[in-house]
Amino acid sequence: MQVSVVIPVHNESANIAELLTEVDKSLSDFCDYEIVVVDDGSSDSTPSVLESIGEQLTTLRVLRHETCCGQSTALITGVMAADYPIICTLDGDGQNNPADLPKMLEALTQNGPSDLAMVAGYRKKRQDSKWRLFCSRVANSVRRSMLSDDTPDSGCGIKVFYRQTFMSMPHFDHMHRFLPCLAQRTGGRVTSVEVNHRPRLHGRSHYGTMGRLLVGIVDLAGVAWLVRRNKFPVVSIMEASNDLRTNVDNNRTAGSIHVYRPVRRSVA
Repeated sequence: MQVSVVIPVHNESANIAELLTEVDKSLSDFCDYEIVVVDDGSSDSTPSVLESIGEQLTTLRVLRHETCCGQSTALITGVMAADYPIICTLDGDGQNNPADLPKMLEALTQNGPSDLAMVAGYRKKRQDSKWRLFCSRVANSVRRSMLSDDTPDSGCGIKVFYRQTFMSMPHFDHMHRFLPCLAQRTGGRVTSVEVNHRPRLHGRSHYGTMGRLLVGIVDLAGVAWLVRRNKFPVVSIMEASNDLRTNVDNNRTAGSIHVYRPVRRSVA
């Protein structure tokens, strides 16, 4: 198994070193892996902390945005730069526990090739304020109602998926909040796994409640439009005699015969 752990960070100097140590501890005996940290224009000492730990952690690669572009853009940068076919994502604040990654990776790959495209974390026991928990419950309820993505916690930062799945998604700002739905839109299946959630020990959240709400309404409408405009054709391929197959092969380049191949199955 070859895995790229992608971590977008912005002003997380007090959290990132311990988080990277935990990732290394969780995966060092489990799989071949790299850690791709995307520093999204941090204005604190995050760059120097990453430089220091990079001297000790040979699996670490660091990319830096000159200005802050947002979590989704940092995630896109990291996945596009990743070398391995399986992606794990974590938030840079340390609230996701890297110890959950092995079981999520096993859930994604244990049955071999299948239509399972993503394993999403489910923070059943969130360590956040009551107000934030209330807002998340409302947001998740509205999102599930509009998108029918059957995902209890779409905003959880810890996820495991195939890089190919991500590259098939439309890329836009704030897409990280809708990854399960976007994975289903590619024709894949998504399952949720209960994960640990820890209180933030240092710093503060980069998202305000009202700002997230207003932007989220627009984003939700846009993603709902994308889902409704998506189609999965049912393709039948008829077996032909050898002579007919030869004729097809001979004429394929002339444009007179089009050969359609199966596409991914849609989600039931």
